Amino acid sequence: MVNGCKVIVLLLLWLGTSAGDKYALSANAAEHQEHTAHRSVGLEEVVLVIQSQRNSYHARRGVQRKMEILHQAAELGQVSPLPQNSPASAEKTQSLCSHKTNDIKNVTVPLHGLYLSFCLFFYFIFFFFKIALYIWEEGNGPELTAVAEFCTEPRDNCATTFTTYLPDCGDSVSKNNLFVAVKTCQKFHSERVPVVKATWEKDAGFLEYYSDVTDASIPTISLGVPNTERGHCGKTFAILRRFLSKAVPKTDWLLIVDDDTLMSLPRLRQLLRCYDPKEAVILGERYGYRLVQNGYSYITGGGGMVLSRVAVSRLVSSGCSCYRDDAPDDMVLGRCFTSLGVPITHSPLFHQARPDDYSETLISLQQAISFHKHWNMDPVAVYKQWLQDEHPRDEL
Repeated sequence: MVNGCKVIVLLLLWLGTSAGDKYALSANAAEHQEHTAHRSVGLEEVVLVIQSQRNSYHARRGVQRKMEILHQAAELGQVSPLPQNSPASAEKTQSLCSHKTNDIKNVTVPLHGLYLSFCLFFYFIFFFFKIALYIWEEGNGPELTAVAEFCTEPRDNCATTFTTYLPDCGDSVSKNNLFVAVKTCQKFHSERVPVVKATWEKDAGFLEYYSDVTDASIPTISLGVPNTERGHCGKTFAILRRFLSKAVPKTDWLLIVDDDTLMSLPRLRQLLRCYDPKEAVILGERYGYRLVQNGYSYITGGGGMVLSRVAVSRLVSSGCSCYRDDAPDDMVLGRCFTSLGVPITHSPLFHQARPDDYSETLISLQQAISFHKHWNMDPVAVYKQWLQDEHPRDEL
């Protein structure tokens, strides 16, 4: 119940990574429902929430998704769009978006009939946990029900389908507009660096290896920061300062990775075309730290951290810095960017772990950009299977 009204909630995740993500209100699915034991539900009883992020690309995609849904609803003859400012519908969706979820912000007003709203879910995993608690209602609520018509793969009678192939935002960003920084240390020069050279280094326009020692055979650059067993904050902030200096070519984008990260740079450059380098952007796989206690989100370093030049400049000029050289660099960056009001942008195509650590069904529906760690696997074989494109995959 939301403000005394019976509402069915359909969450439409729009993380913005893929123009191939397909979400549809299917007329076939509606006809299929008529054959069930339950009565058909009119769209006036449905709240549709499009999940988006604080970024101009995601905002555009959210509006596009909204218009697609409204068009389908109009074809069903169940919606008559009215001006955006509809207090009654706004009250209903605001209740949903804010109930016990203070980190969620409602940013547009839904339309009459089809309560279509946009909520910025900065911590999307945490959000689902909170929604489950809201429905569960300390054991007094209904059980969660699996619905076959909510599909992960297209098939007959799907109300929704989902893929995360790469978006088509135009030609890929030039390889000469992306600077790649690989963090390494002496003990991994002979073990991990050769894997990078055998796999994805060839796709980089500008790439440097940063180590605790100078090794001309690779070559590596010492930034004057001693190696640390845990956390590499001092090294990462030295990379950020170097990126803004005249010591390296000037590019719009910076990618920072570990020496055991496997990357697809062509896919990354295609994804980056969707983002505006004039905005402060930090992109990758988003994690959260103490979110229920006014914590912050951050891009996990193992999957790769992508930053626009604008974001790096804002961070360095802010004076926000490491509290120790061995502090976790990705978390410190997340704390700093959060304090600066820069959104942490999530993409499910970056991965902190190995392919074996994920559902095969999940990653088979993706065009992954990265994986992390070499434990108990052949990293070159993993790269060839999951990241190397002989023939680019078309969007669905």
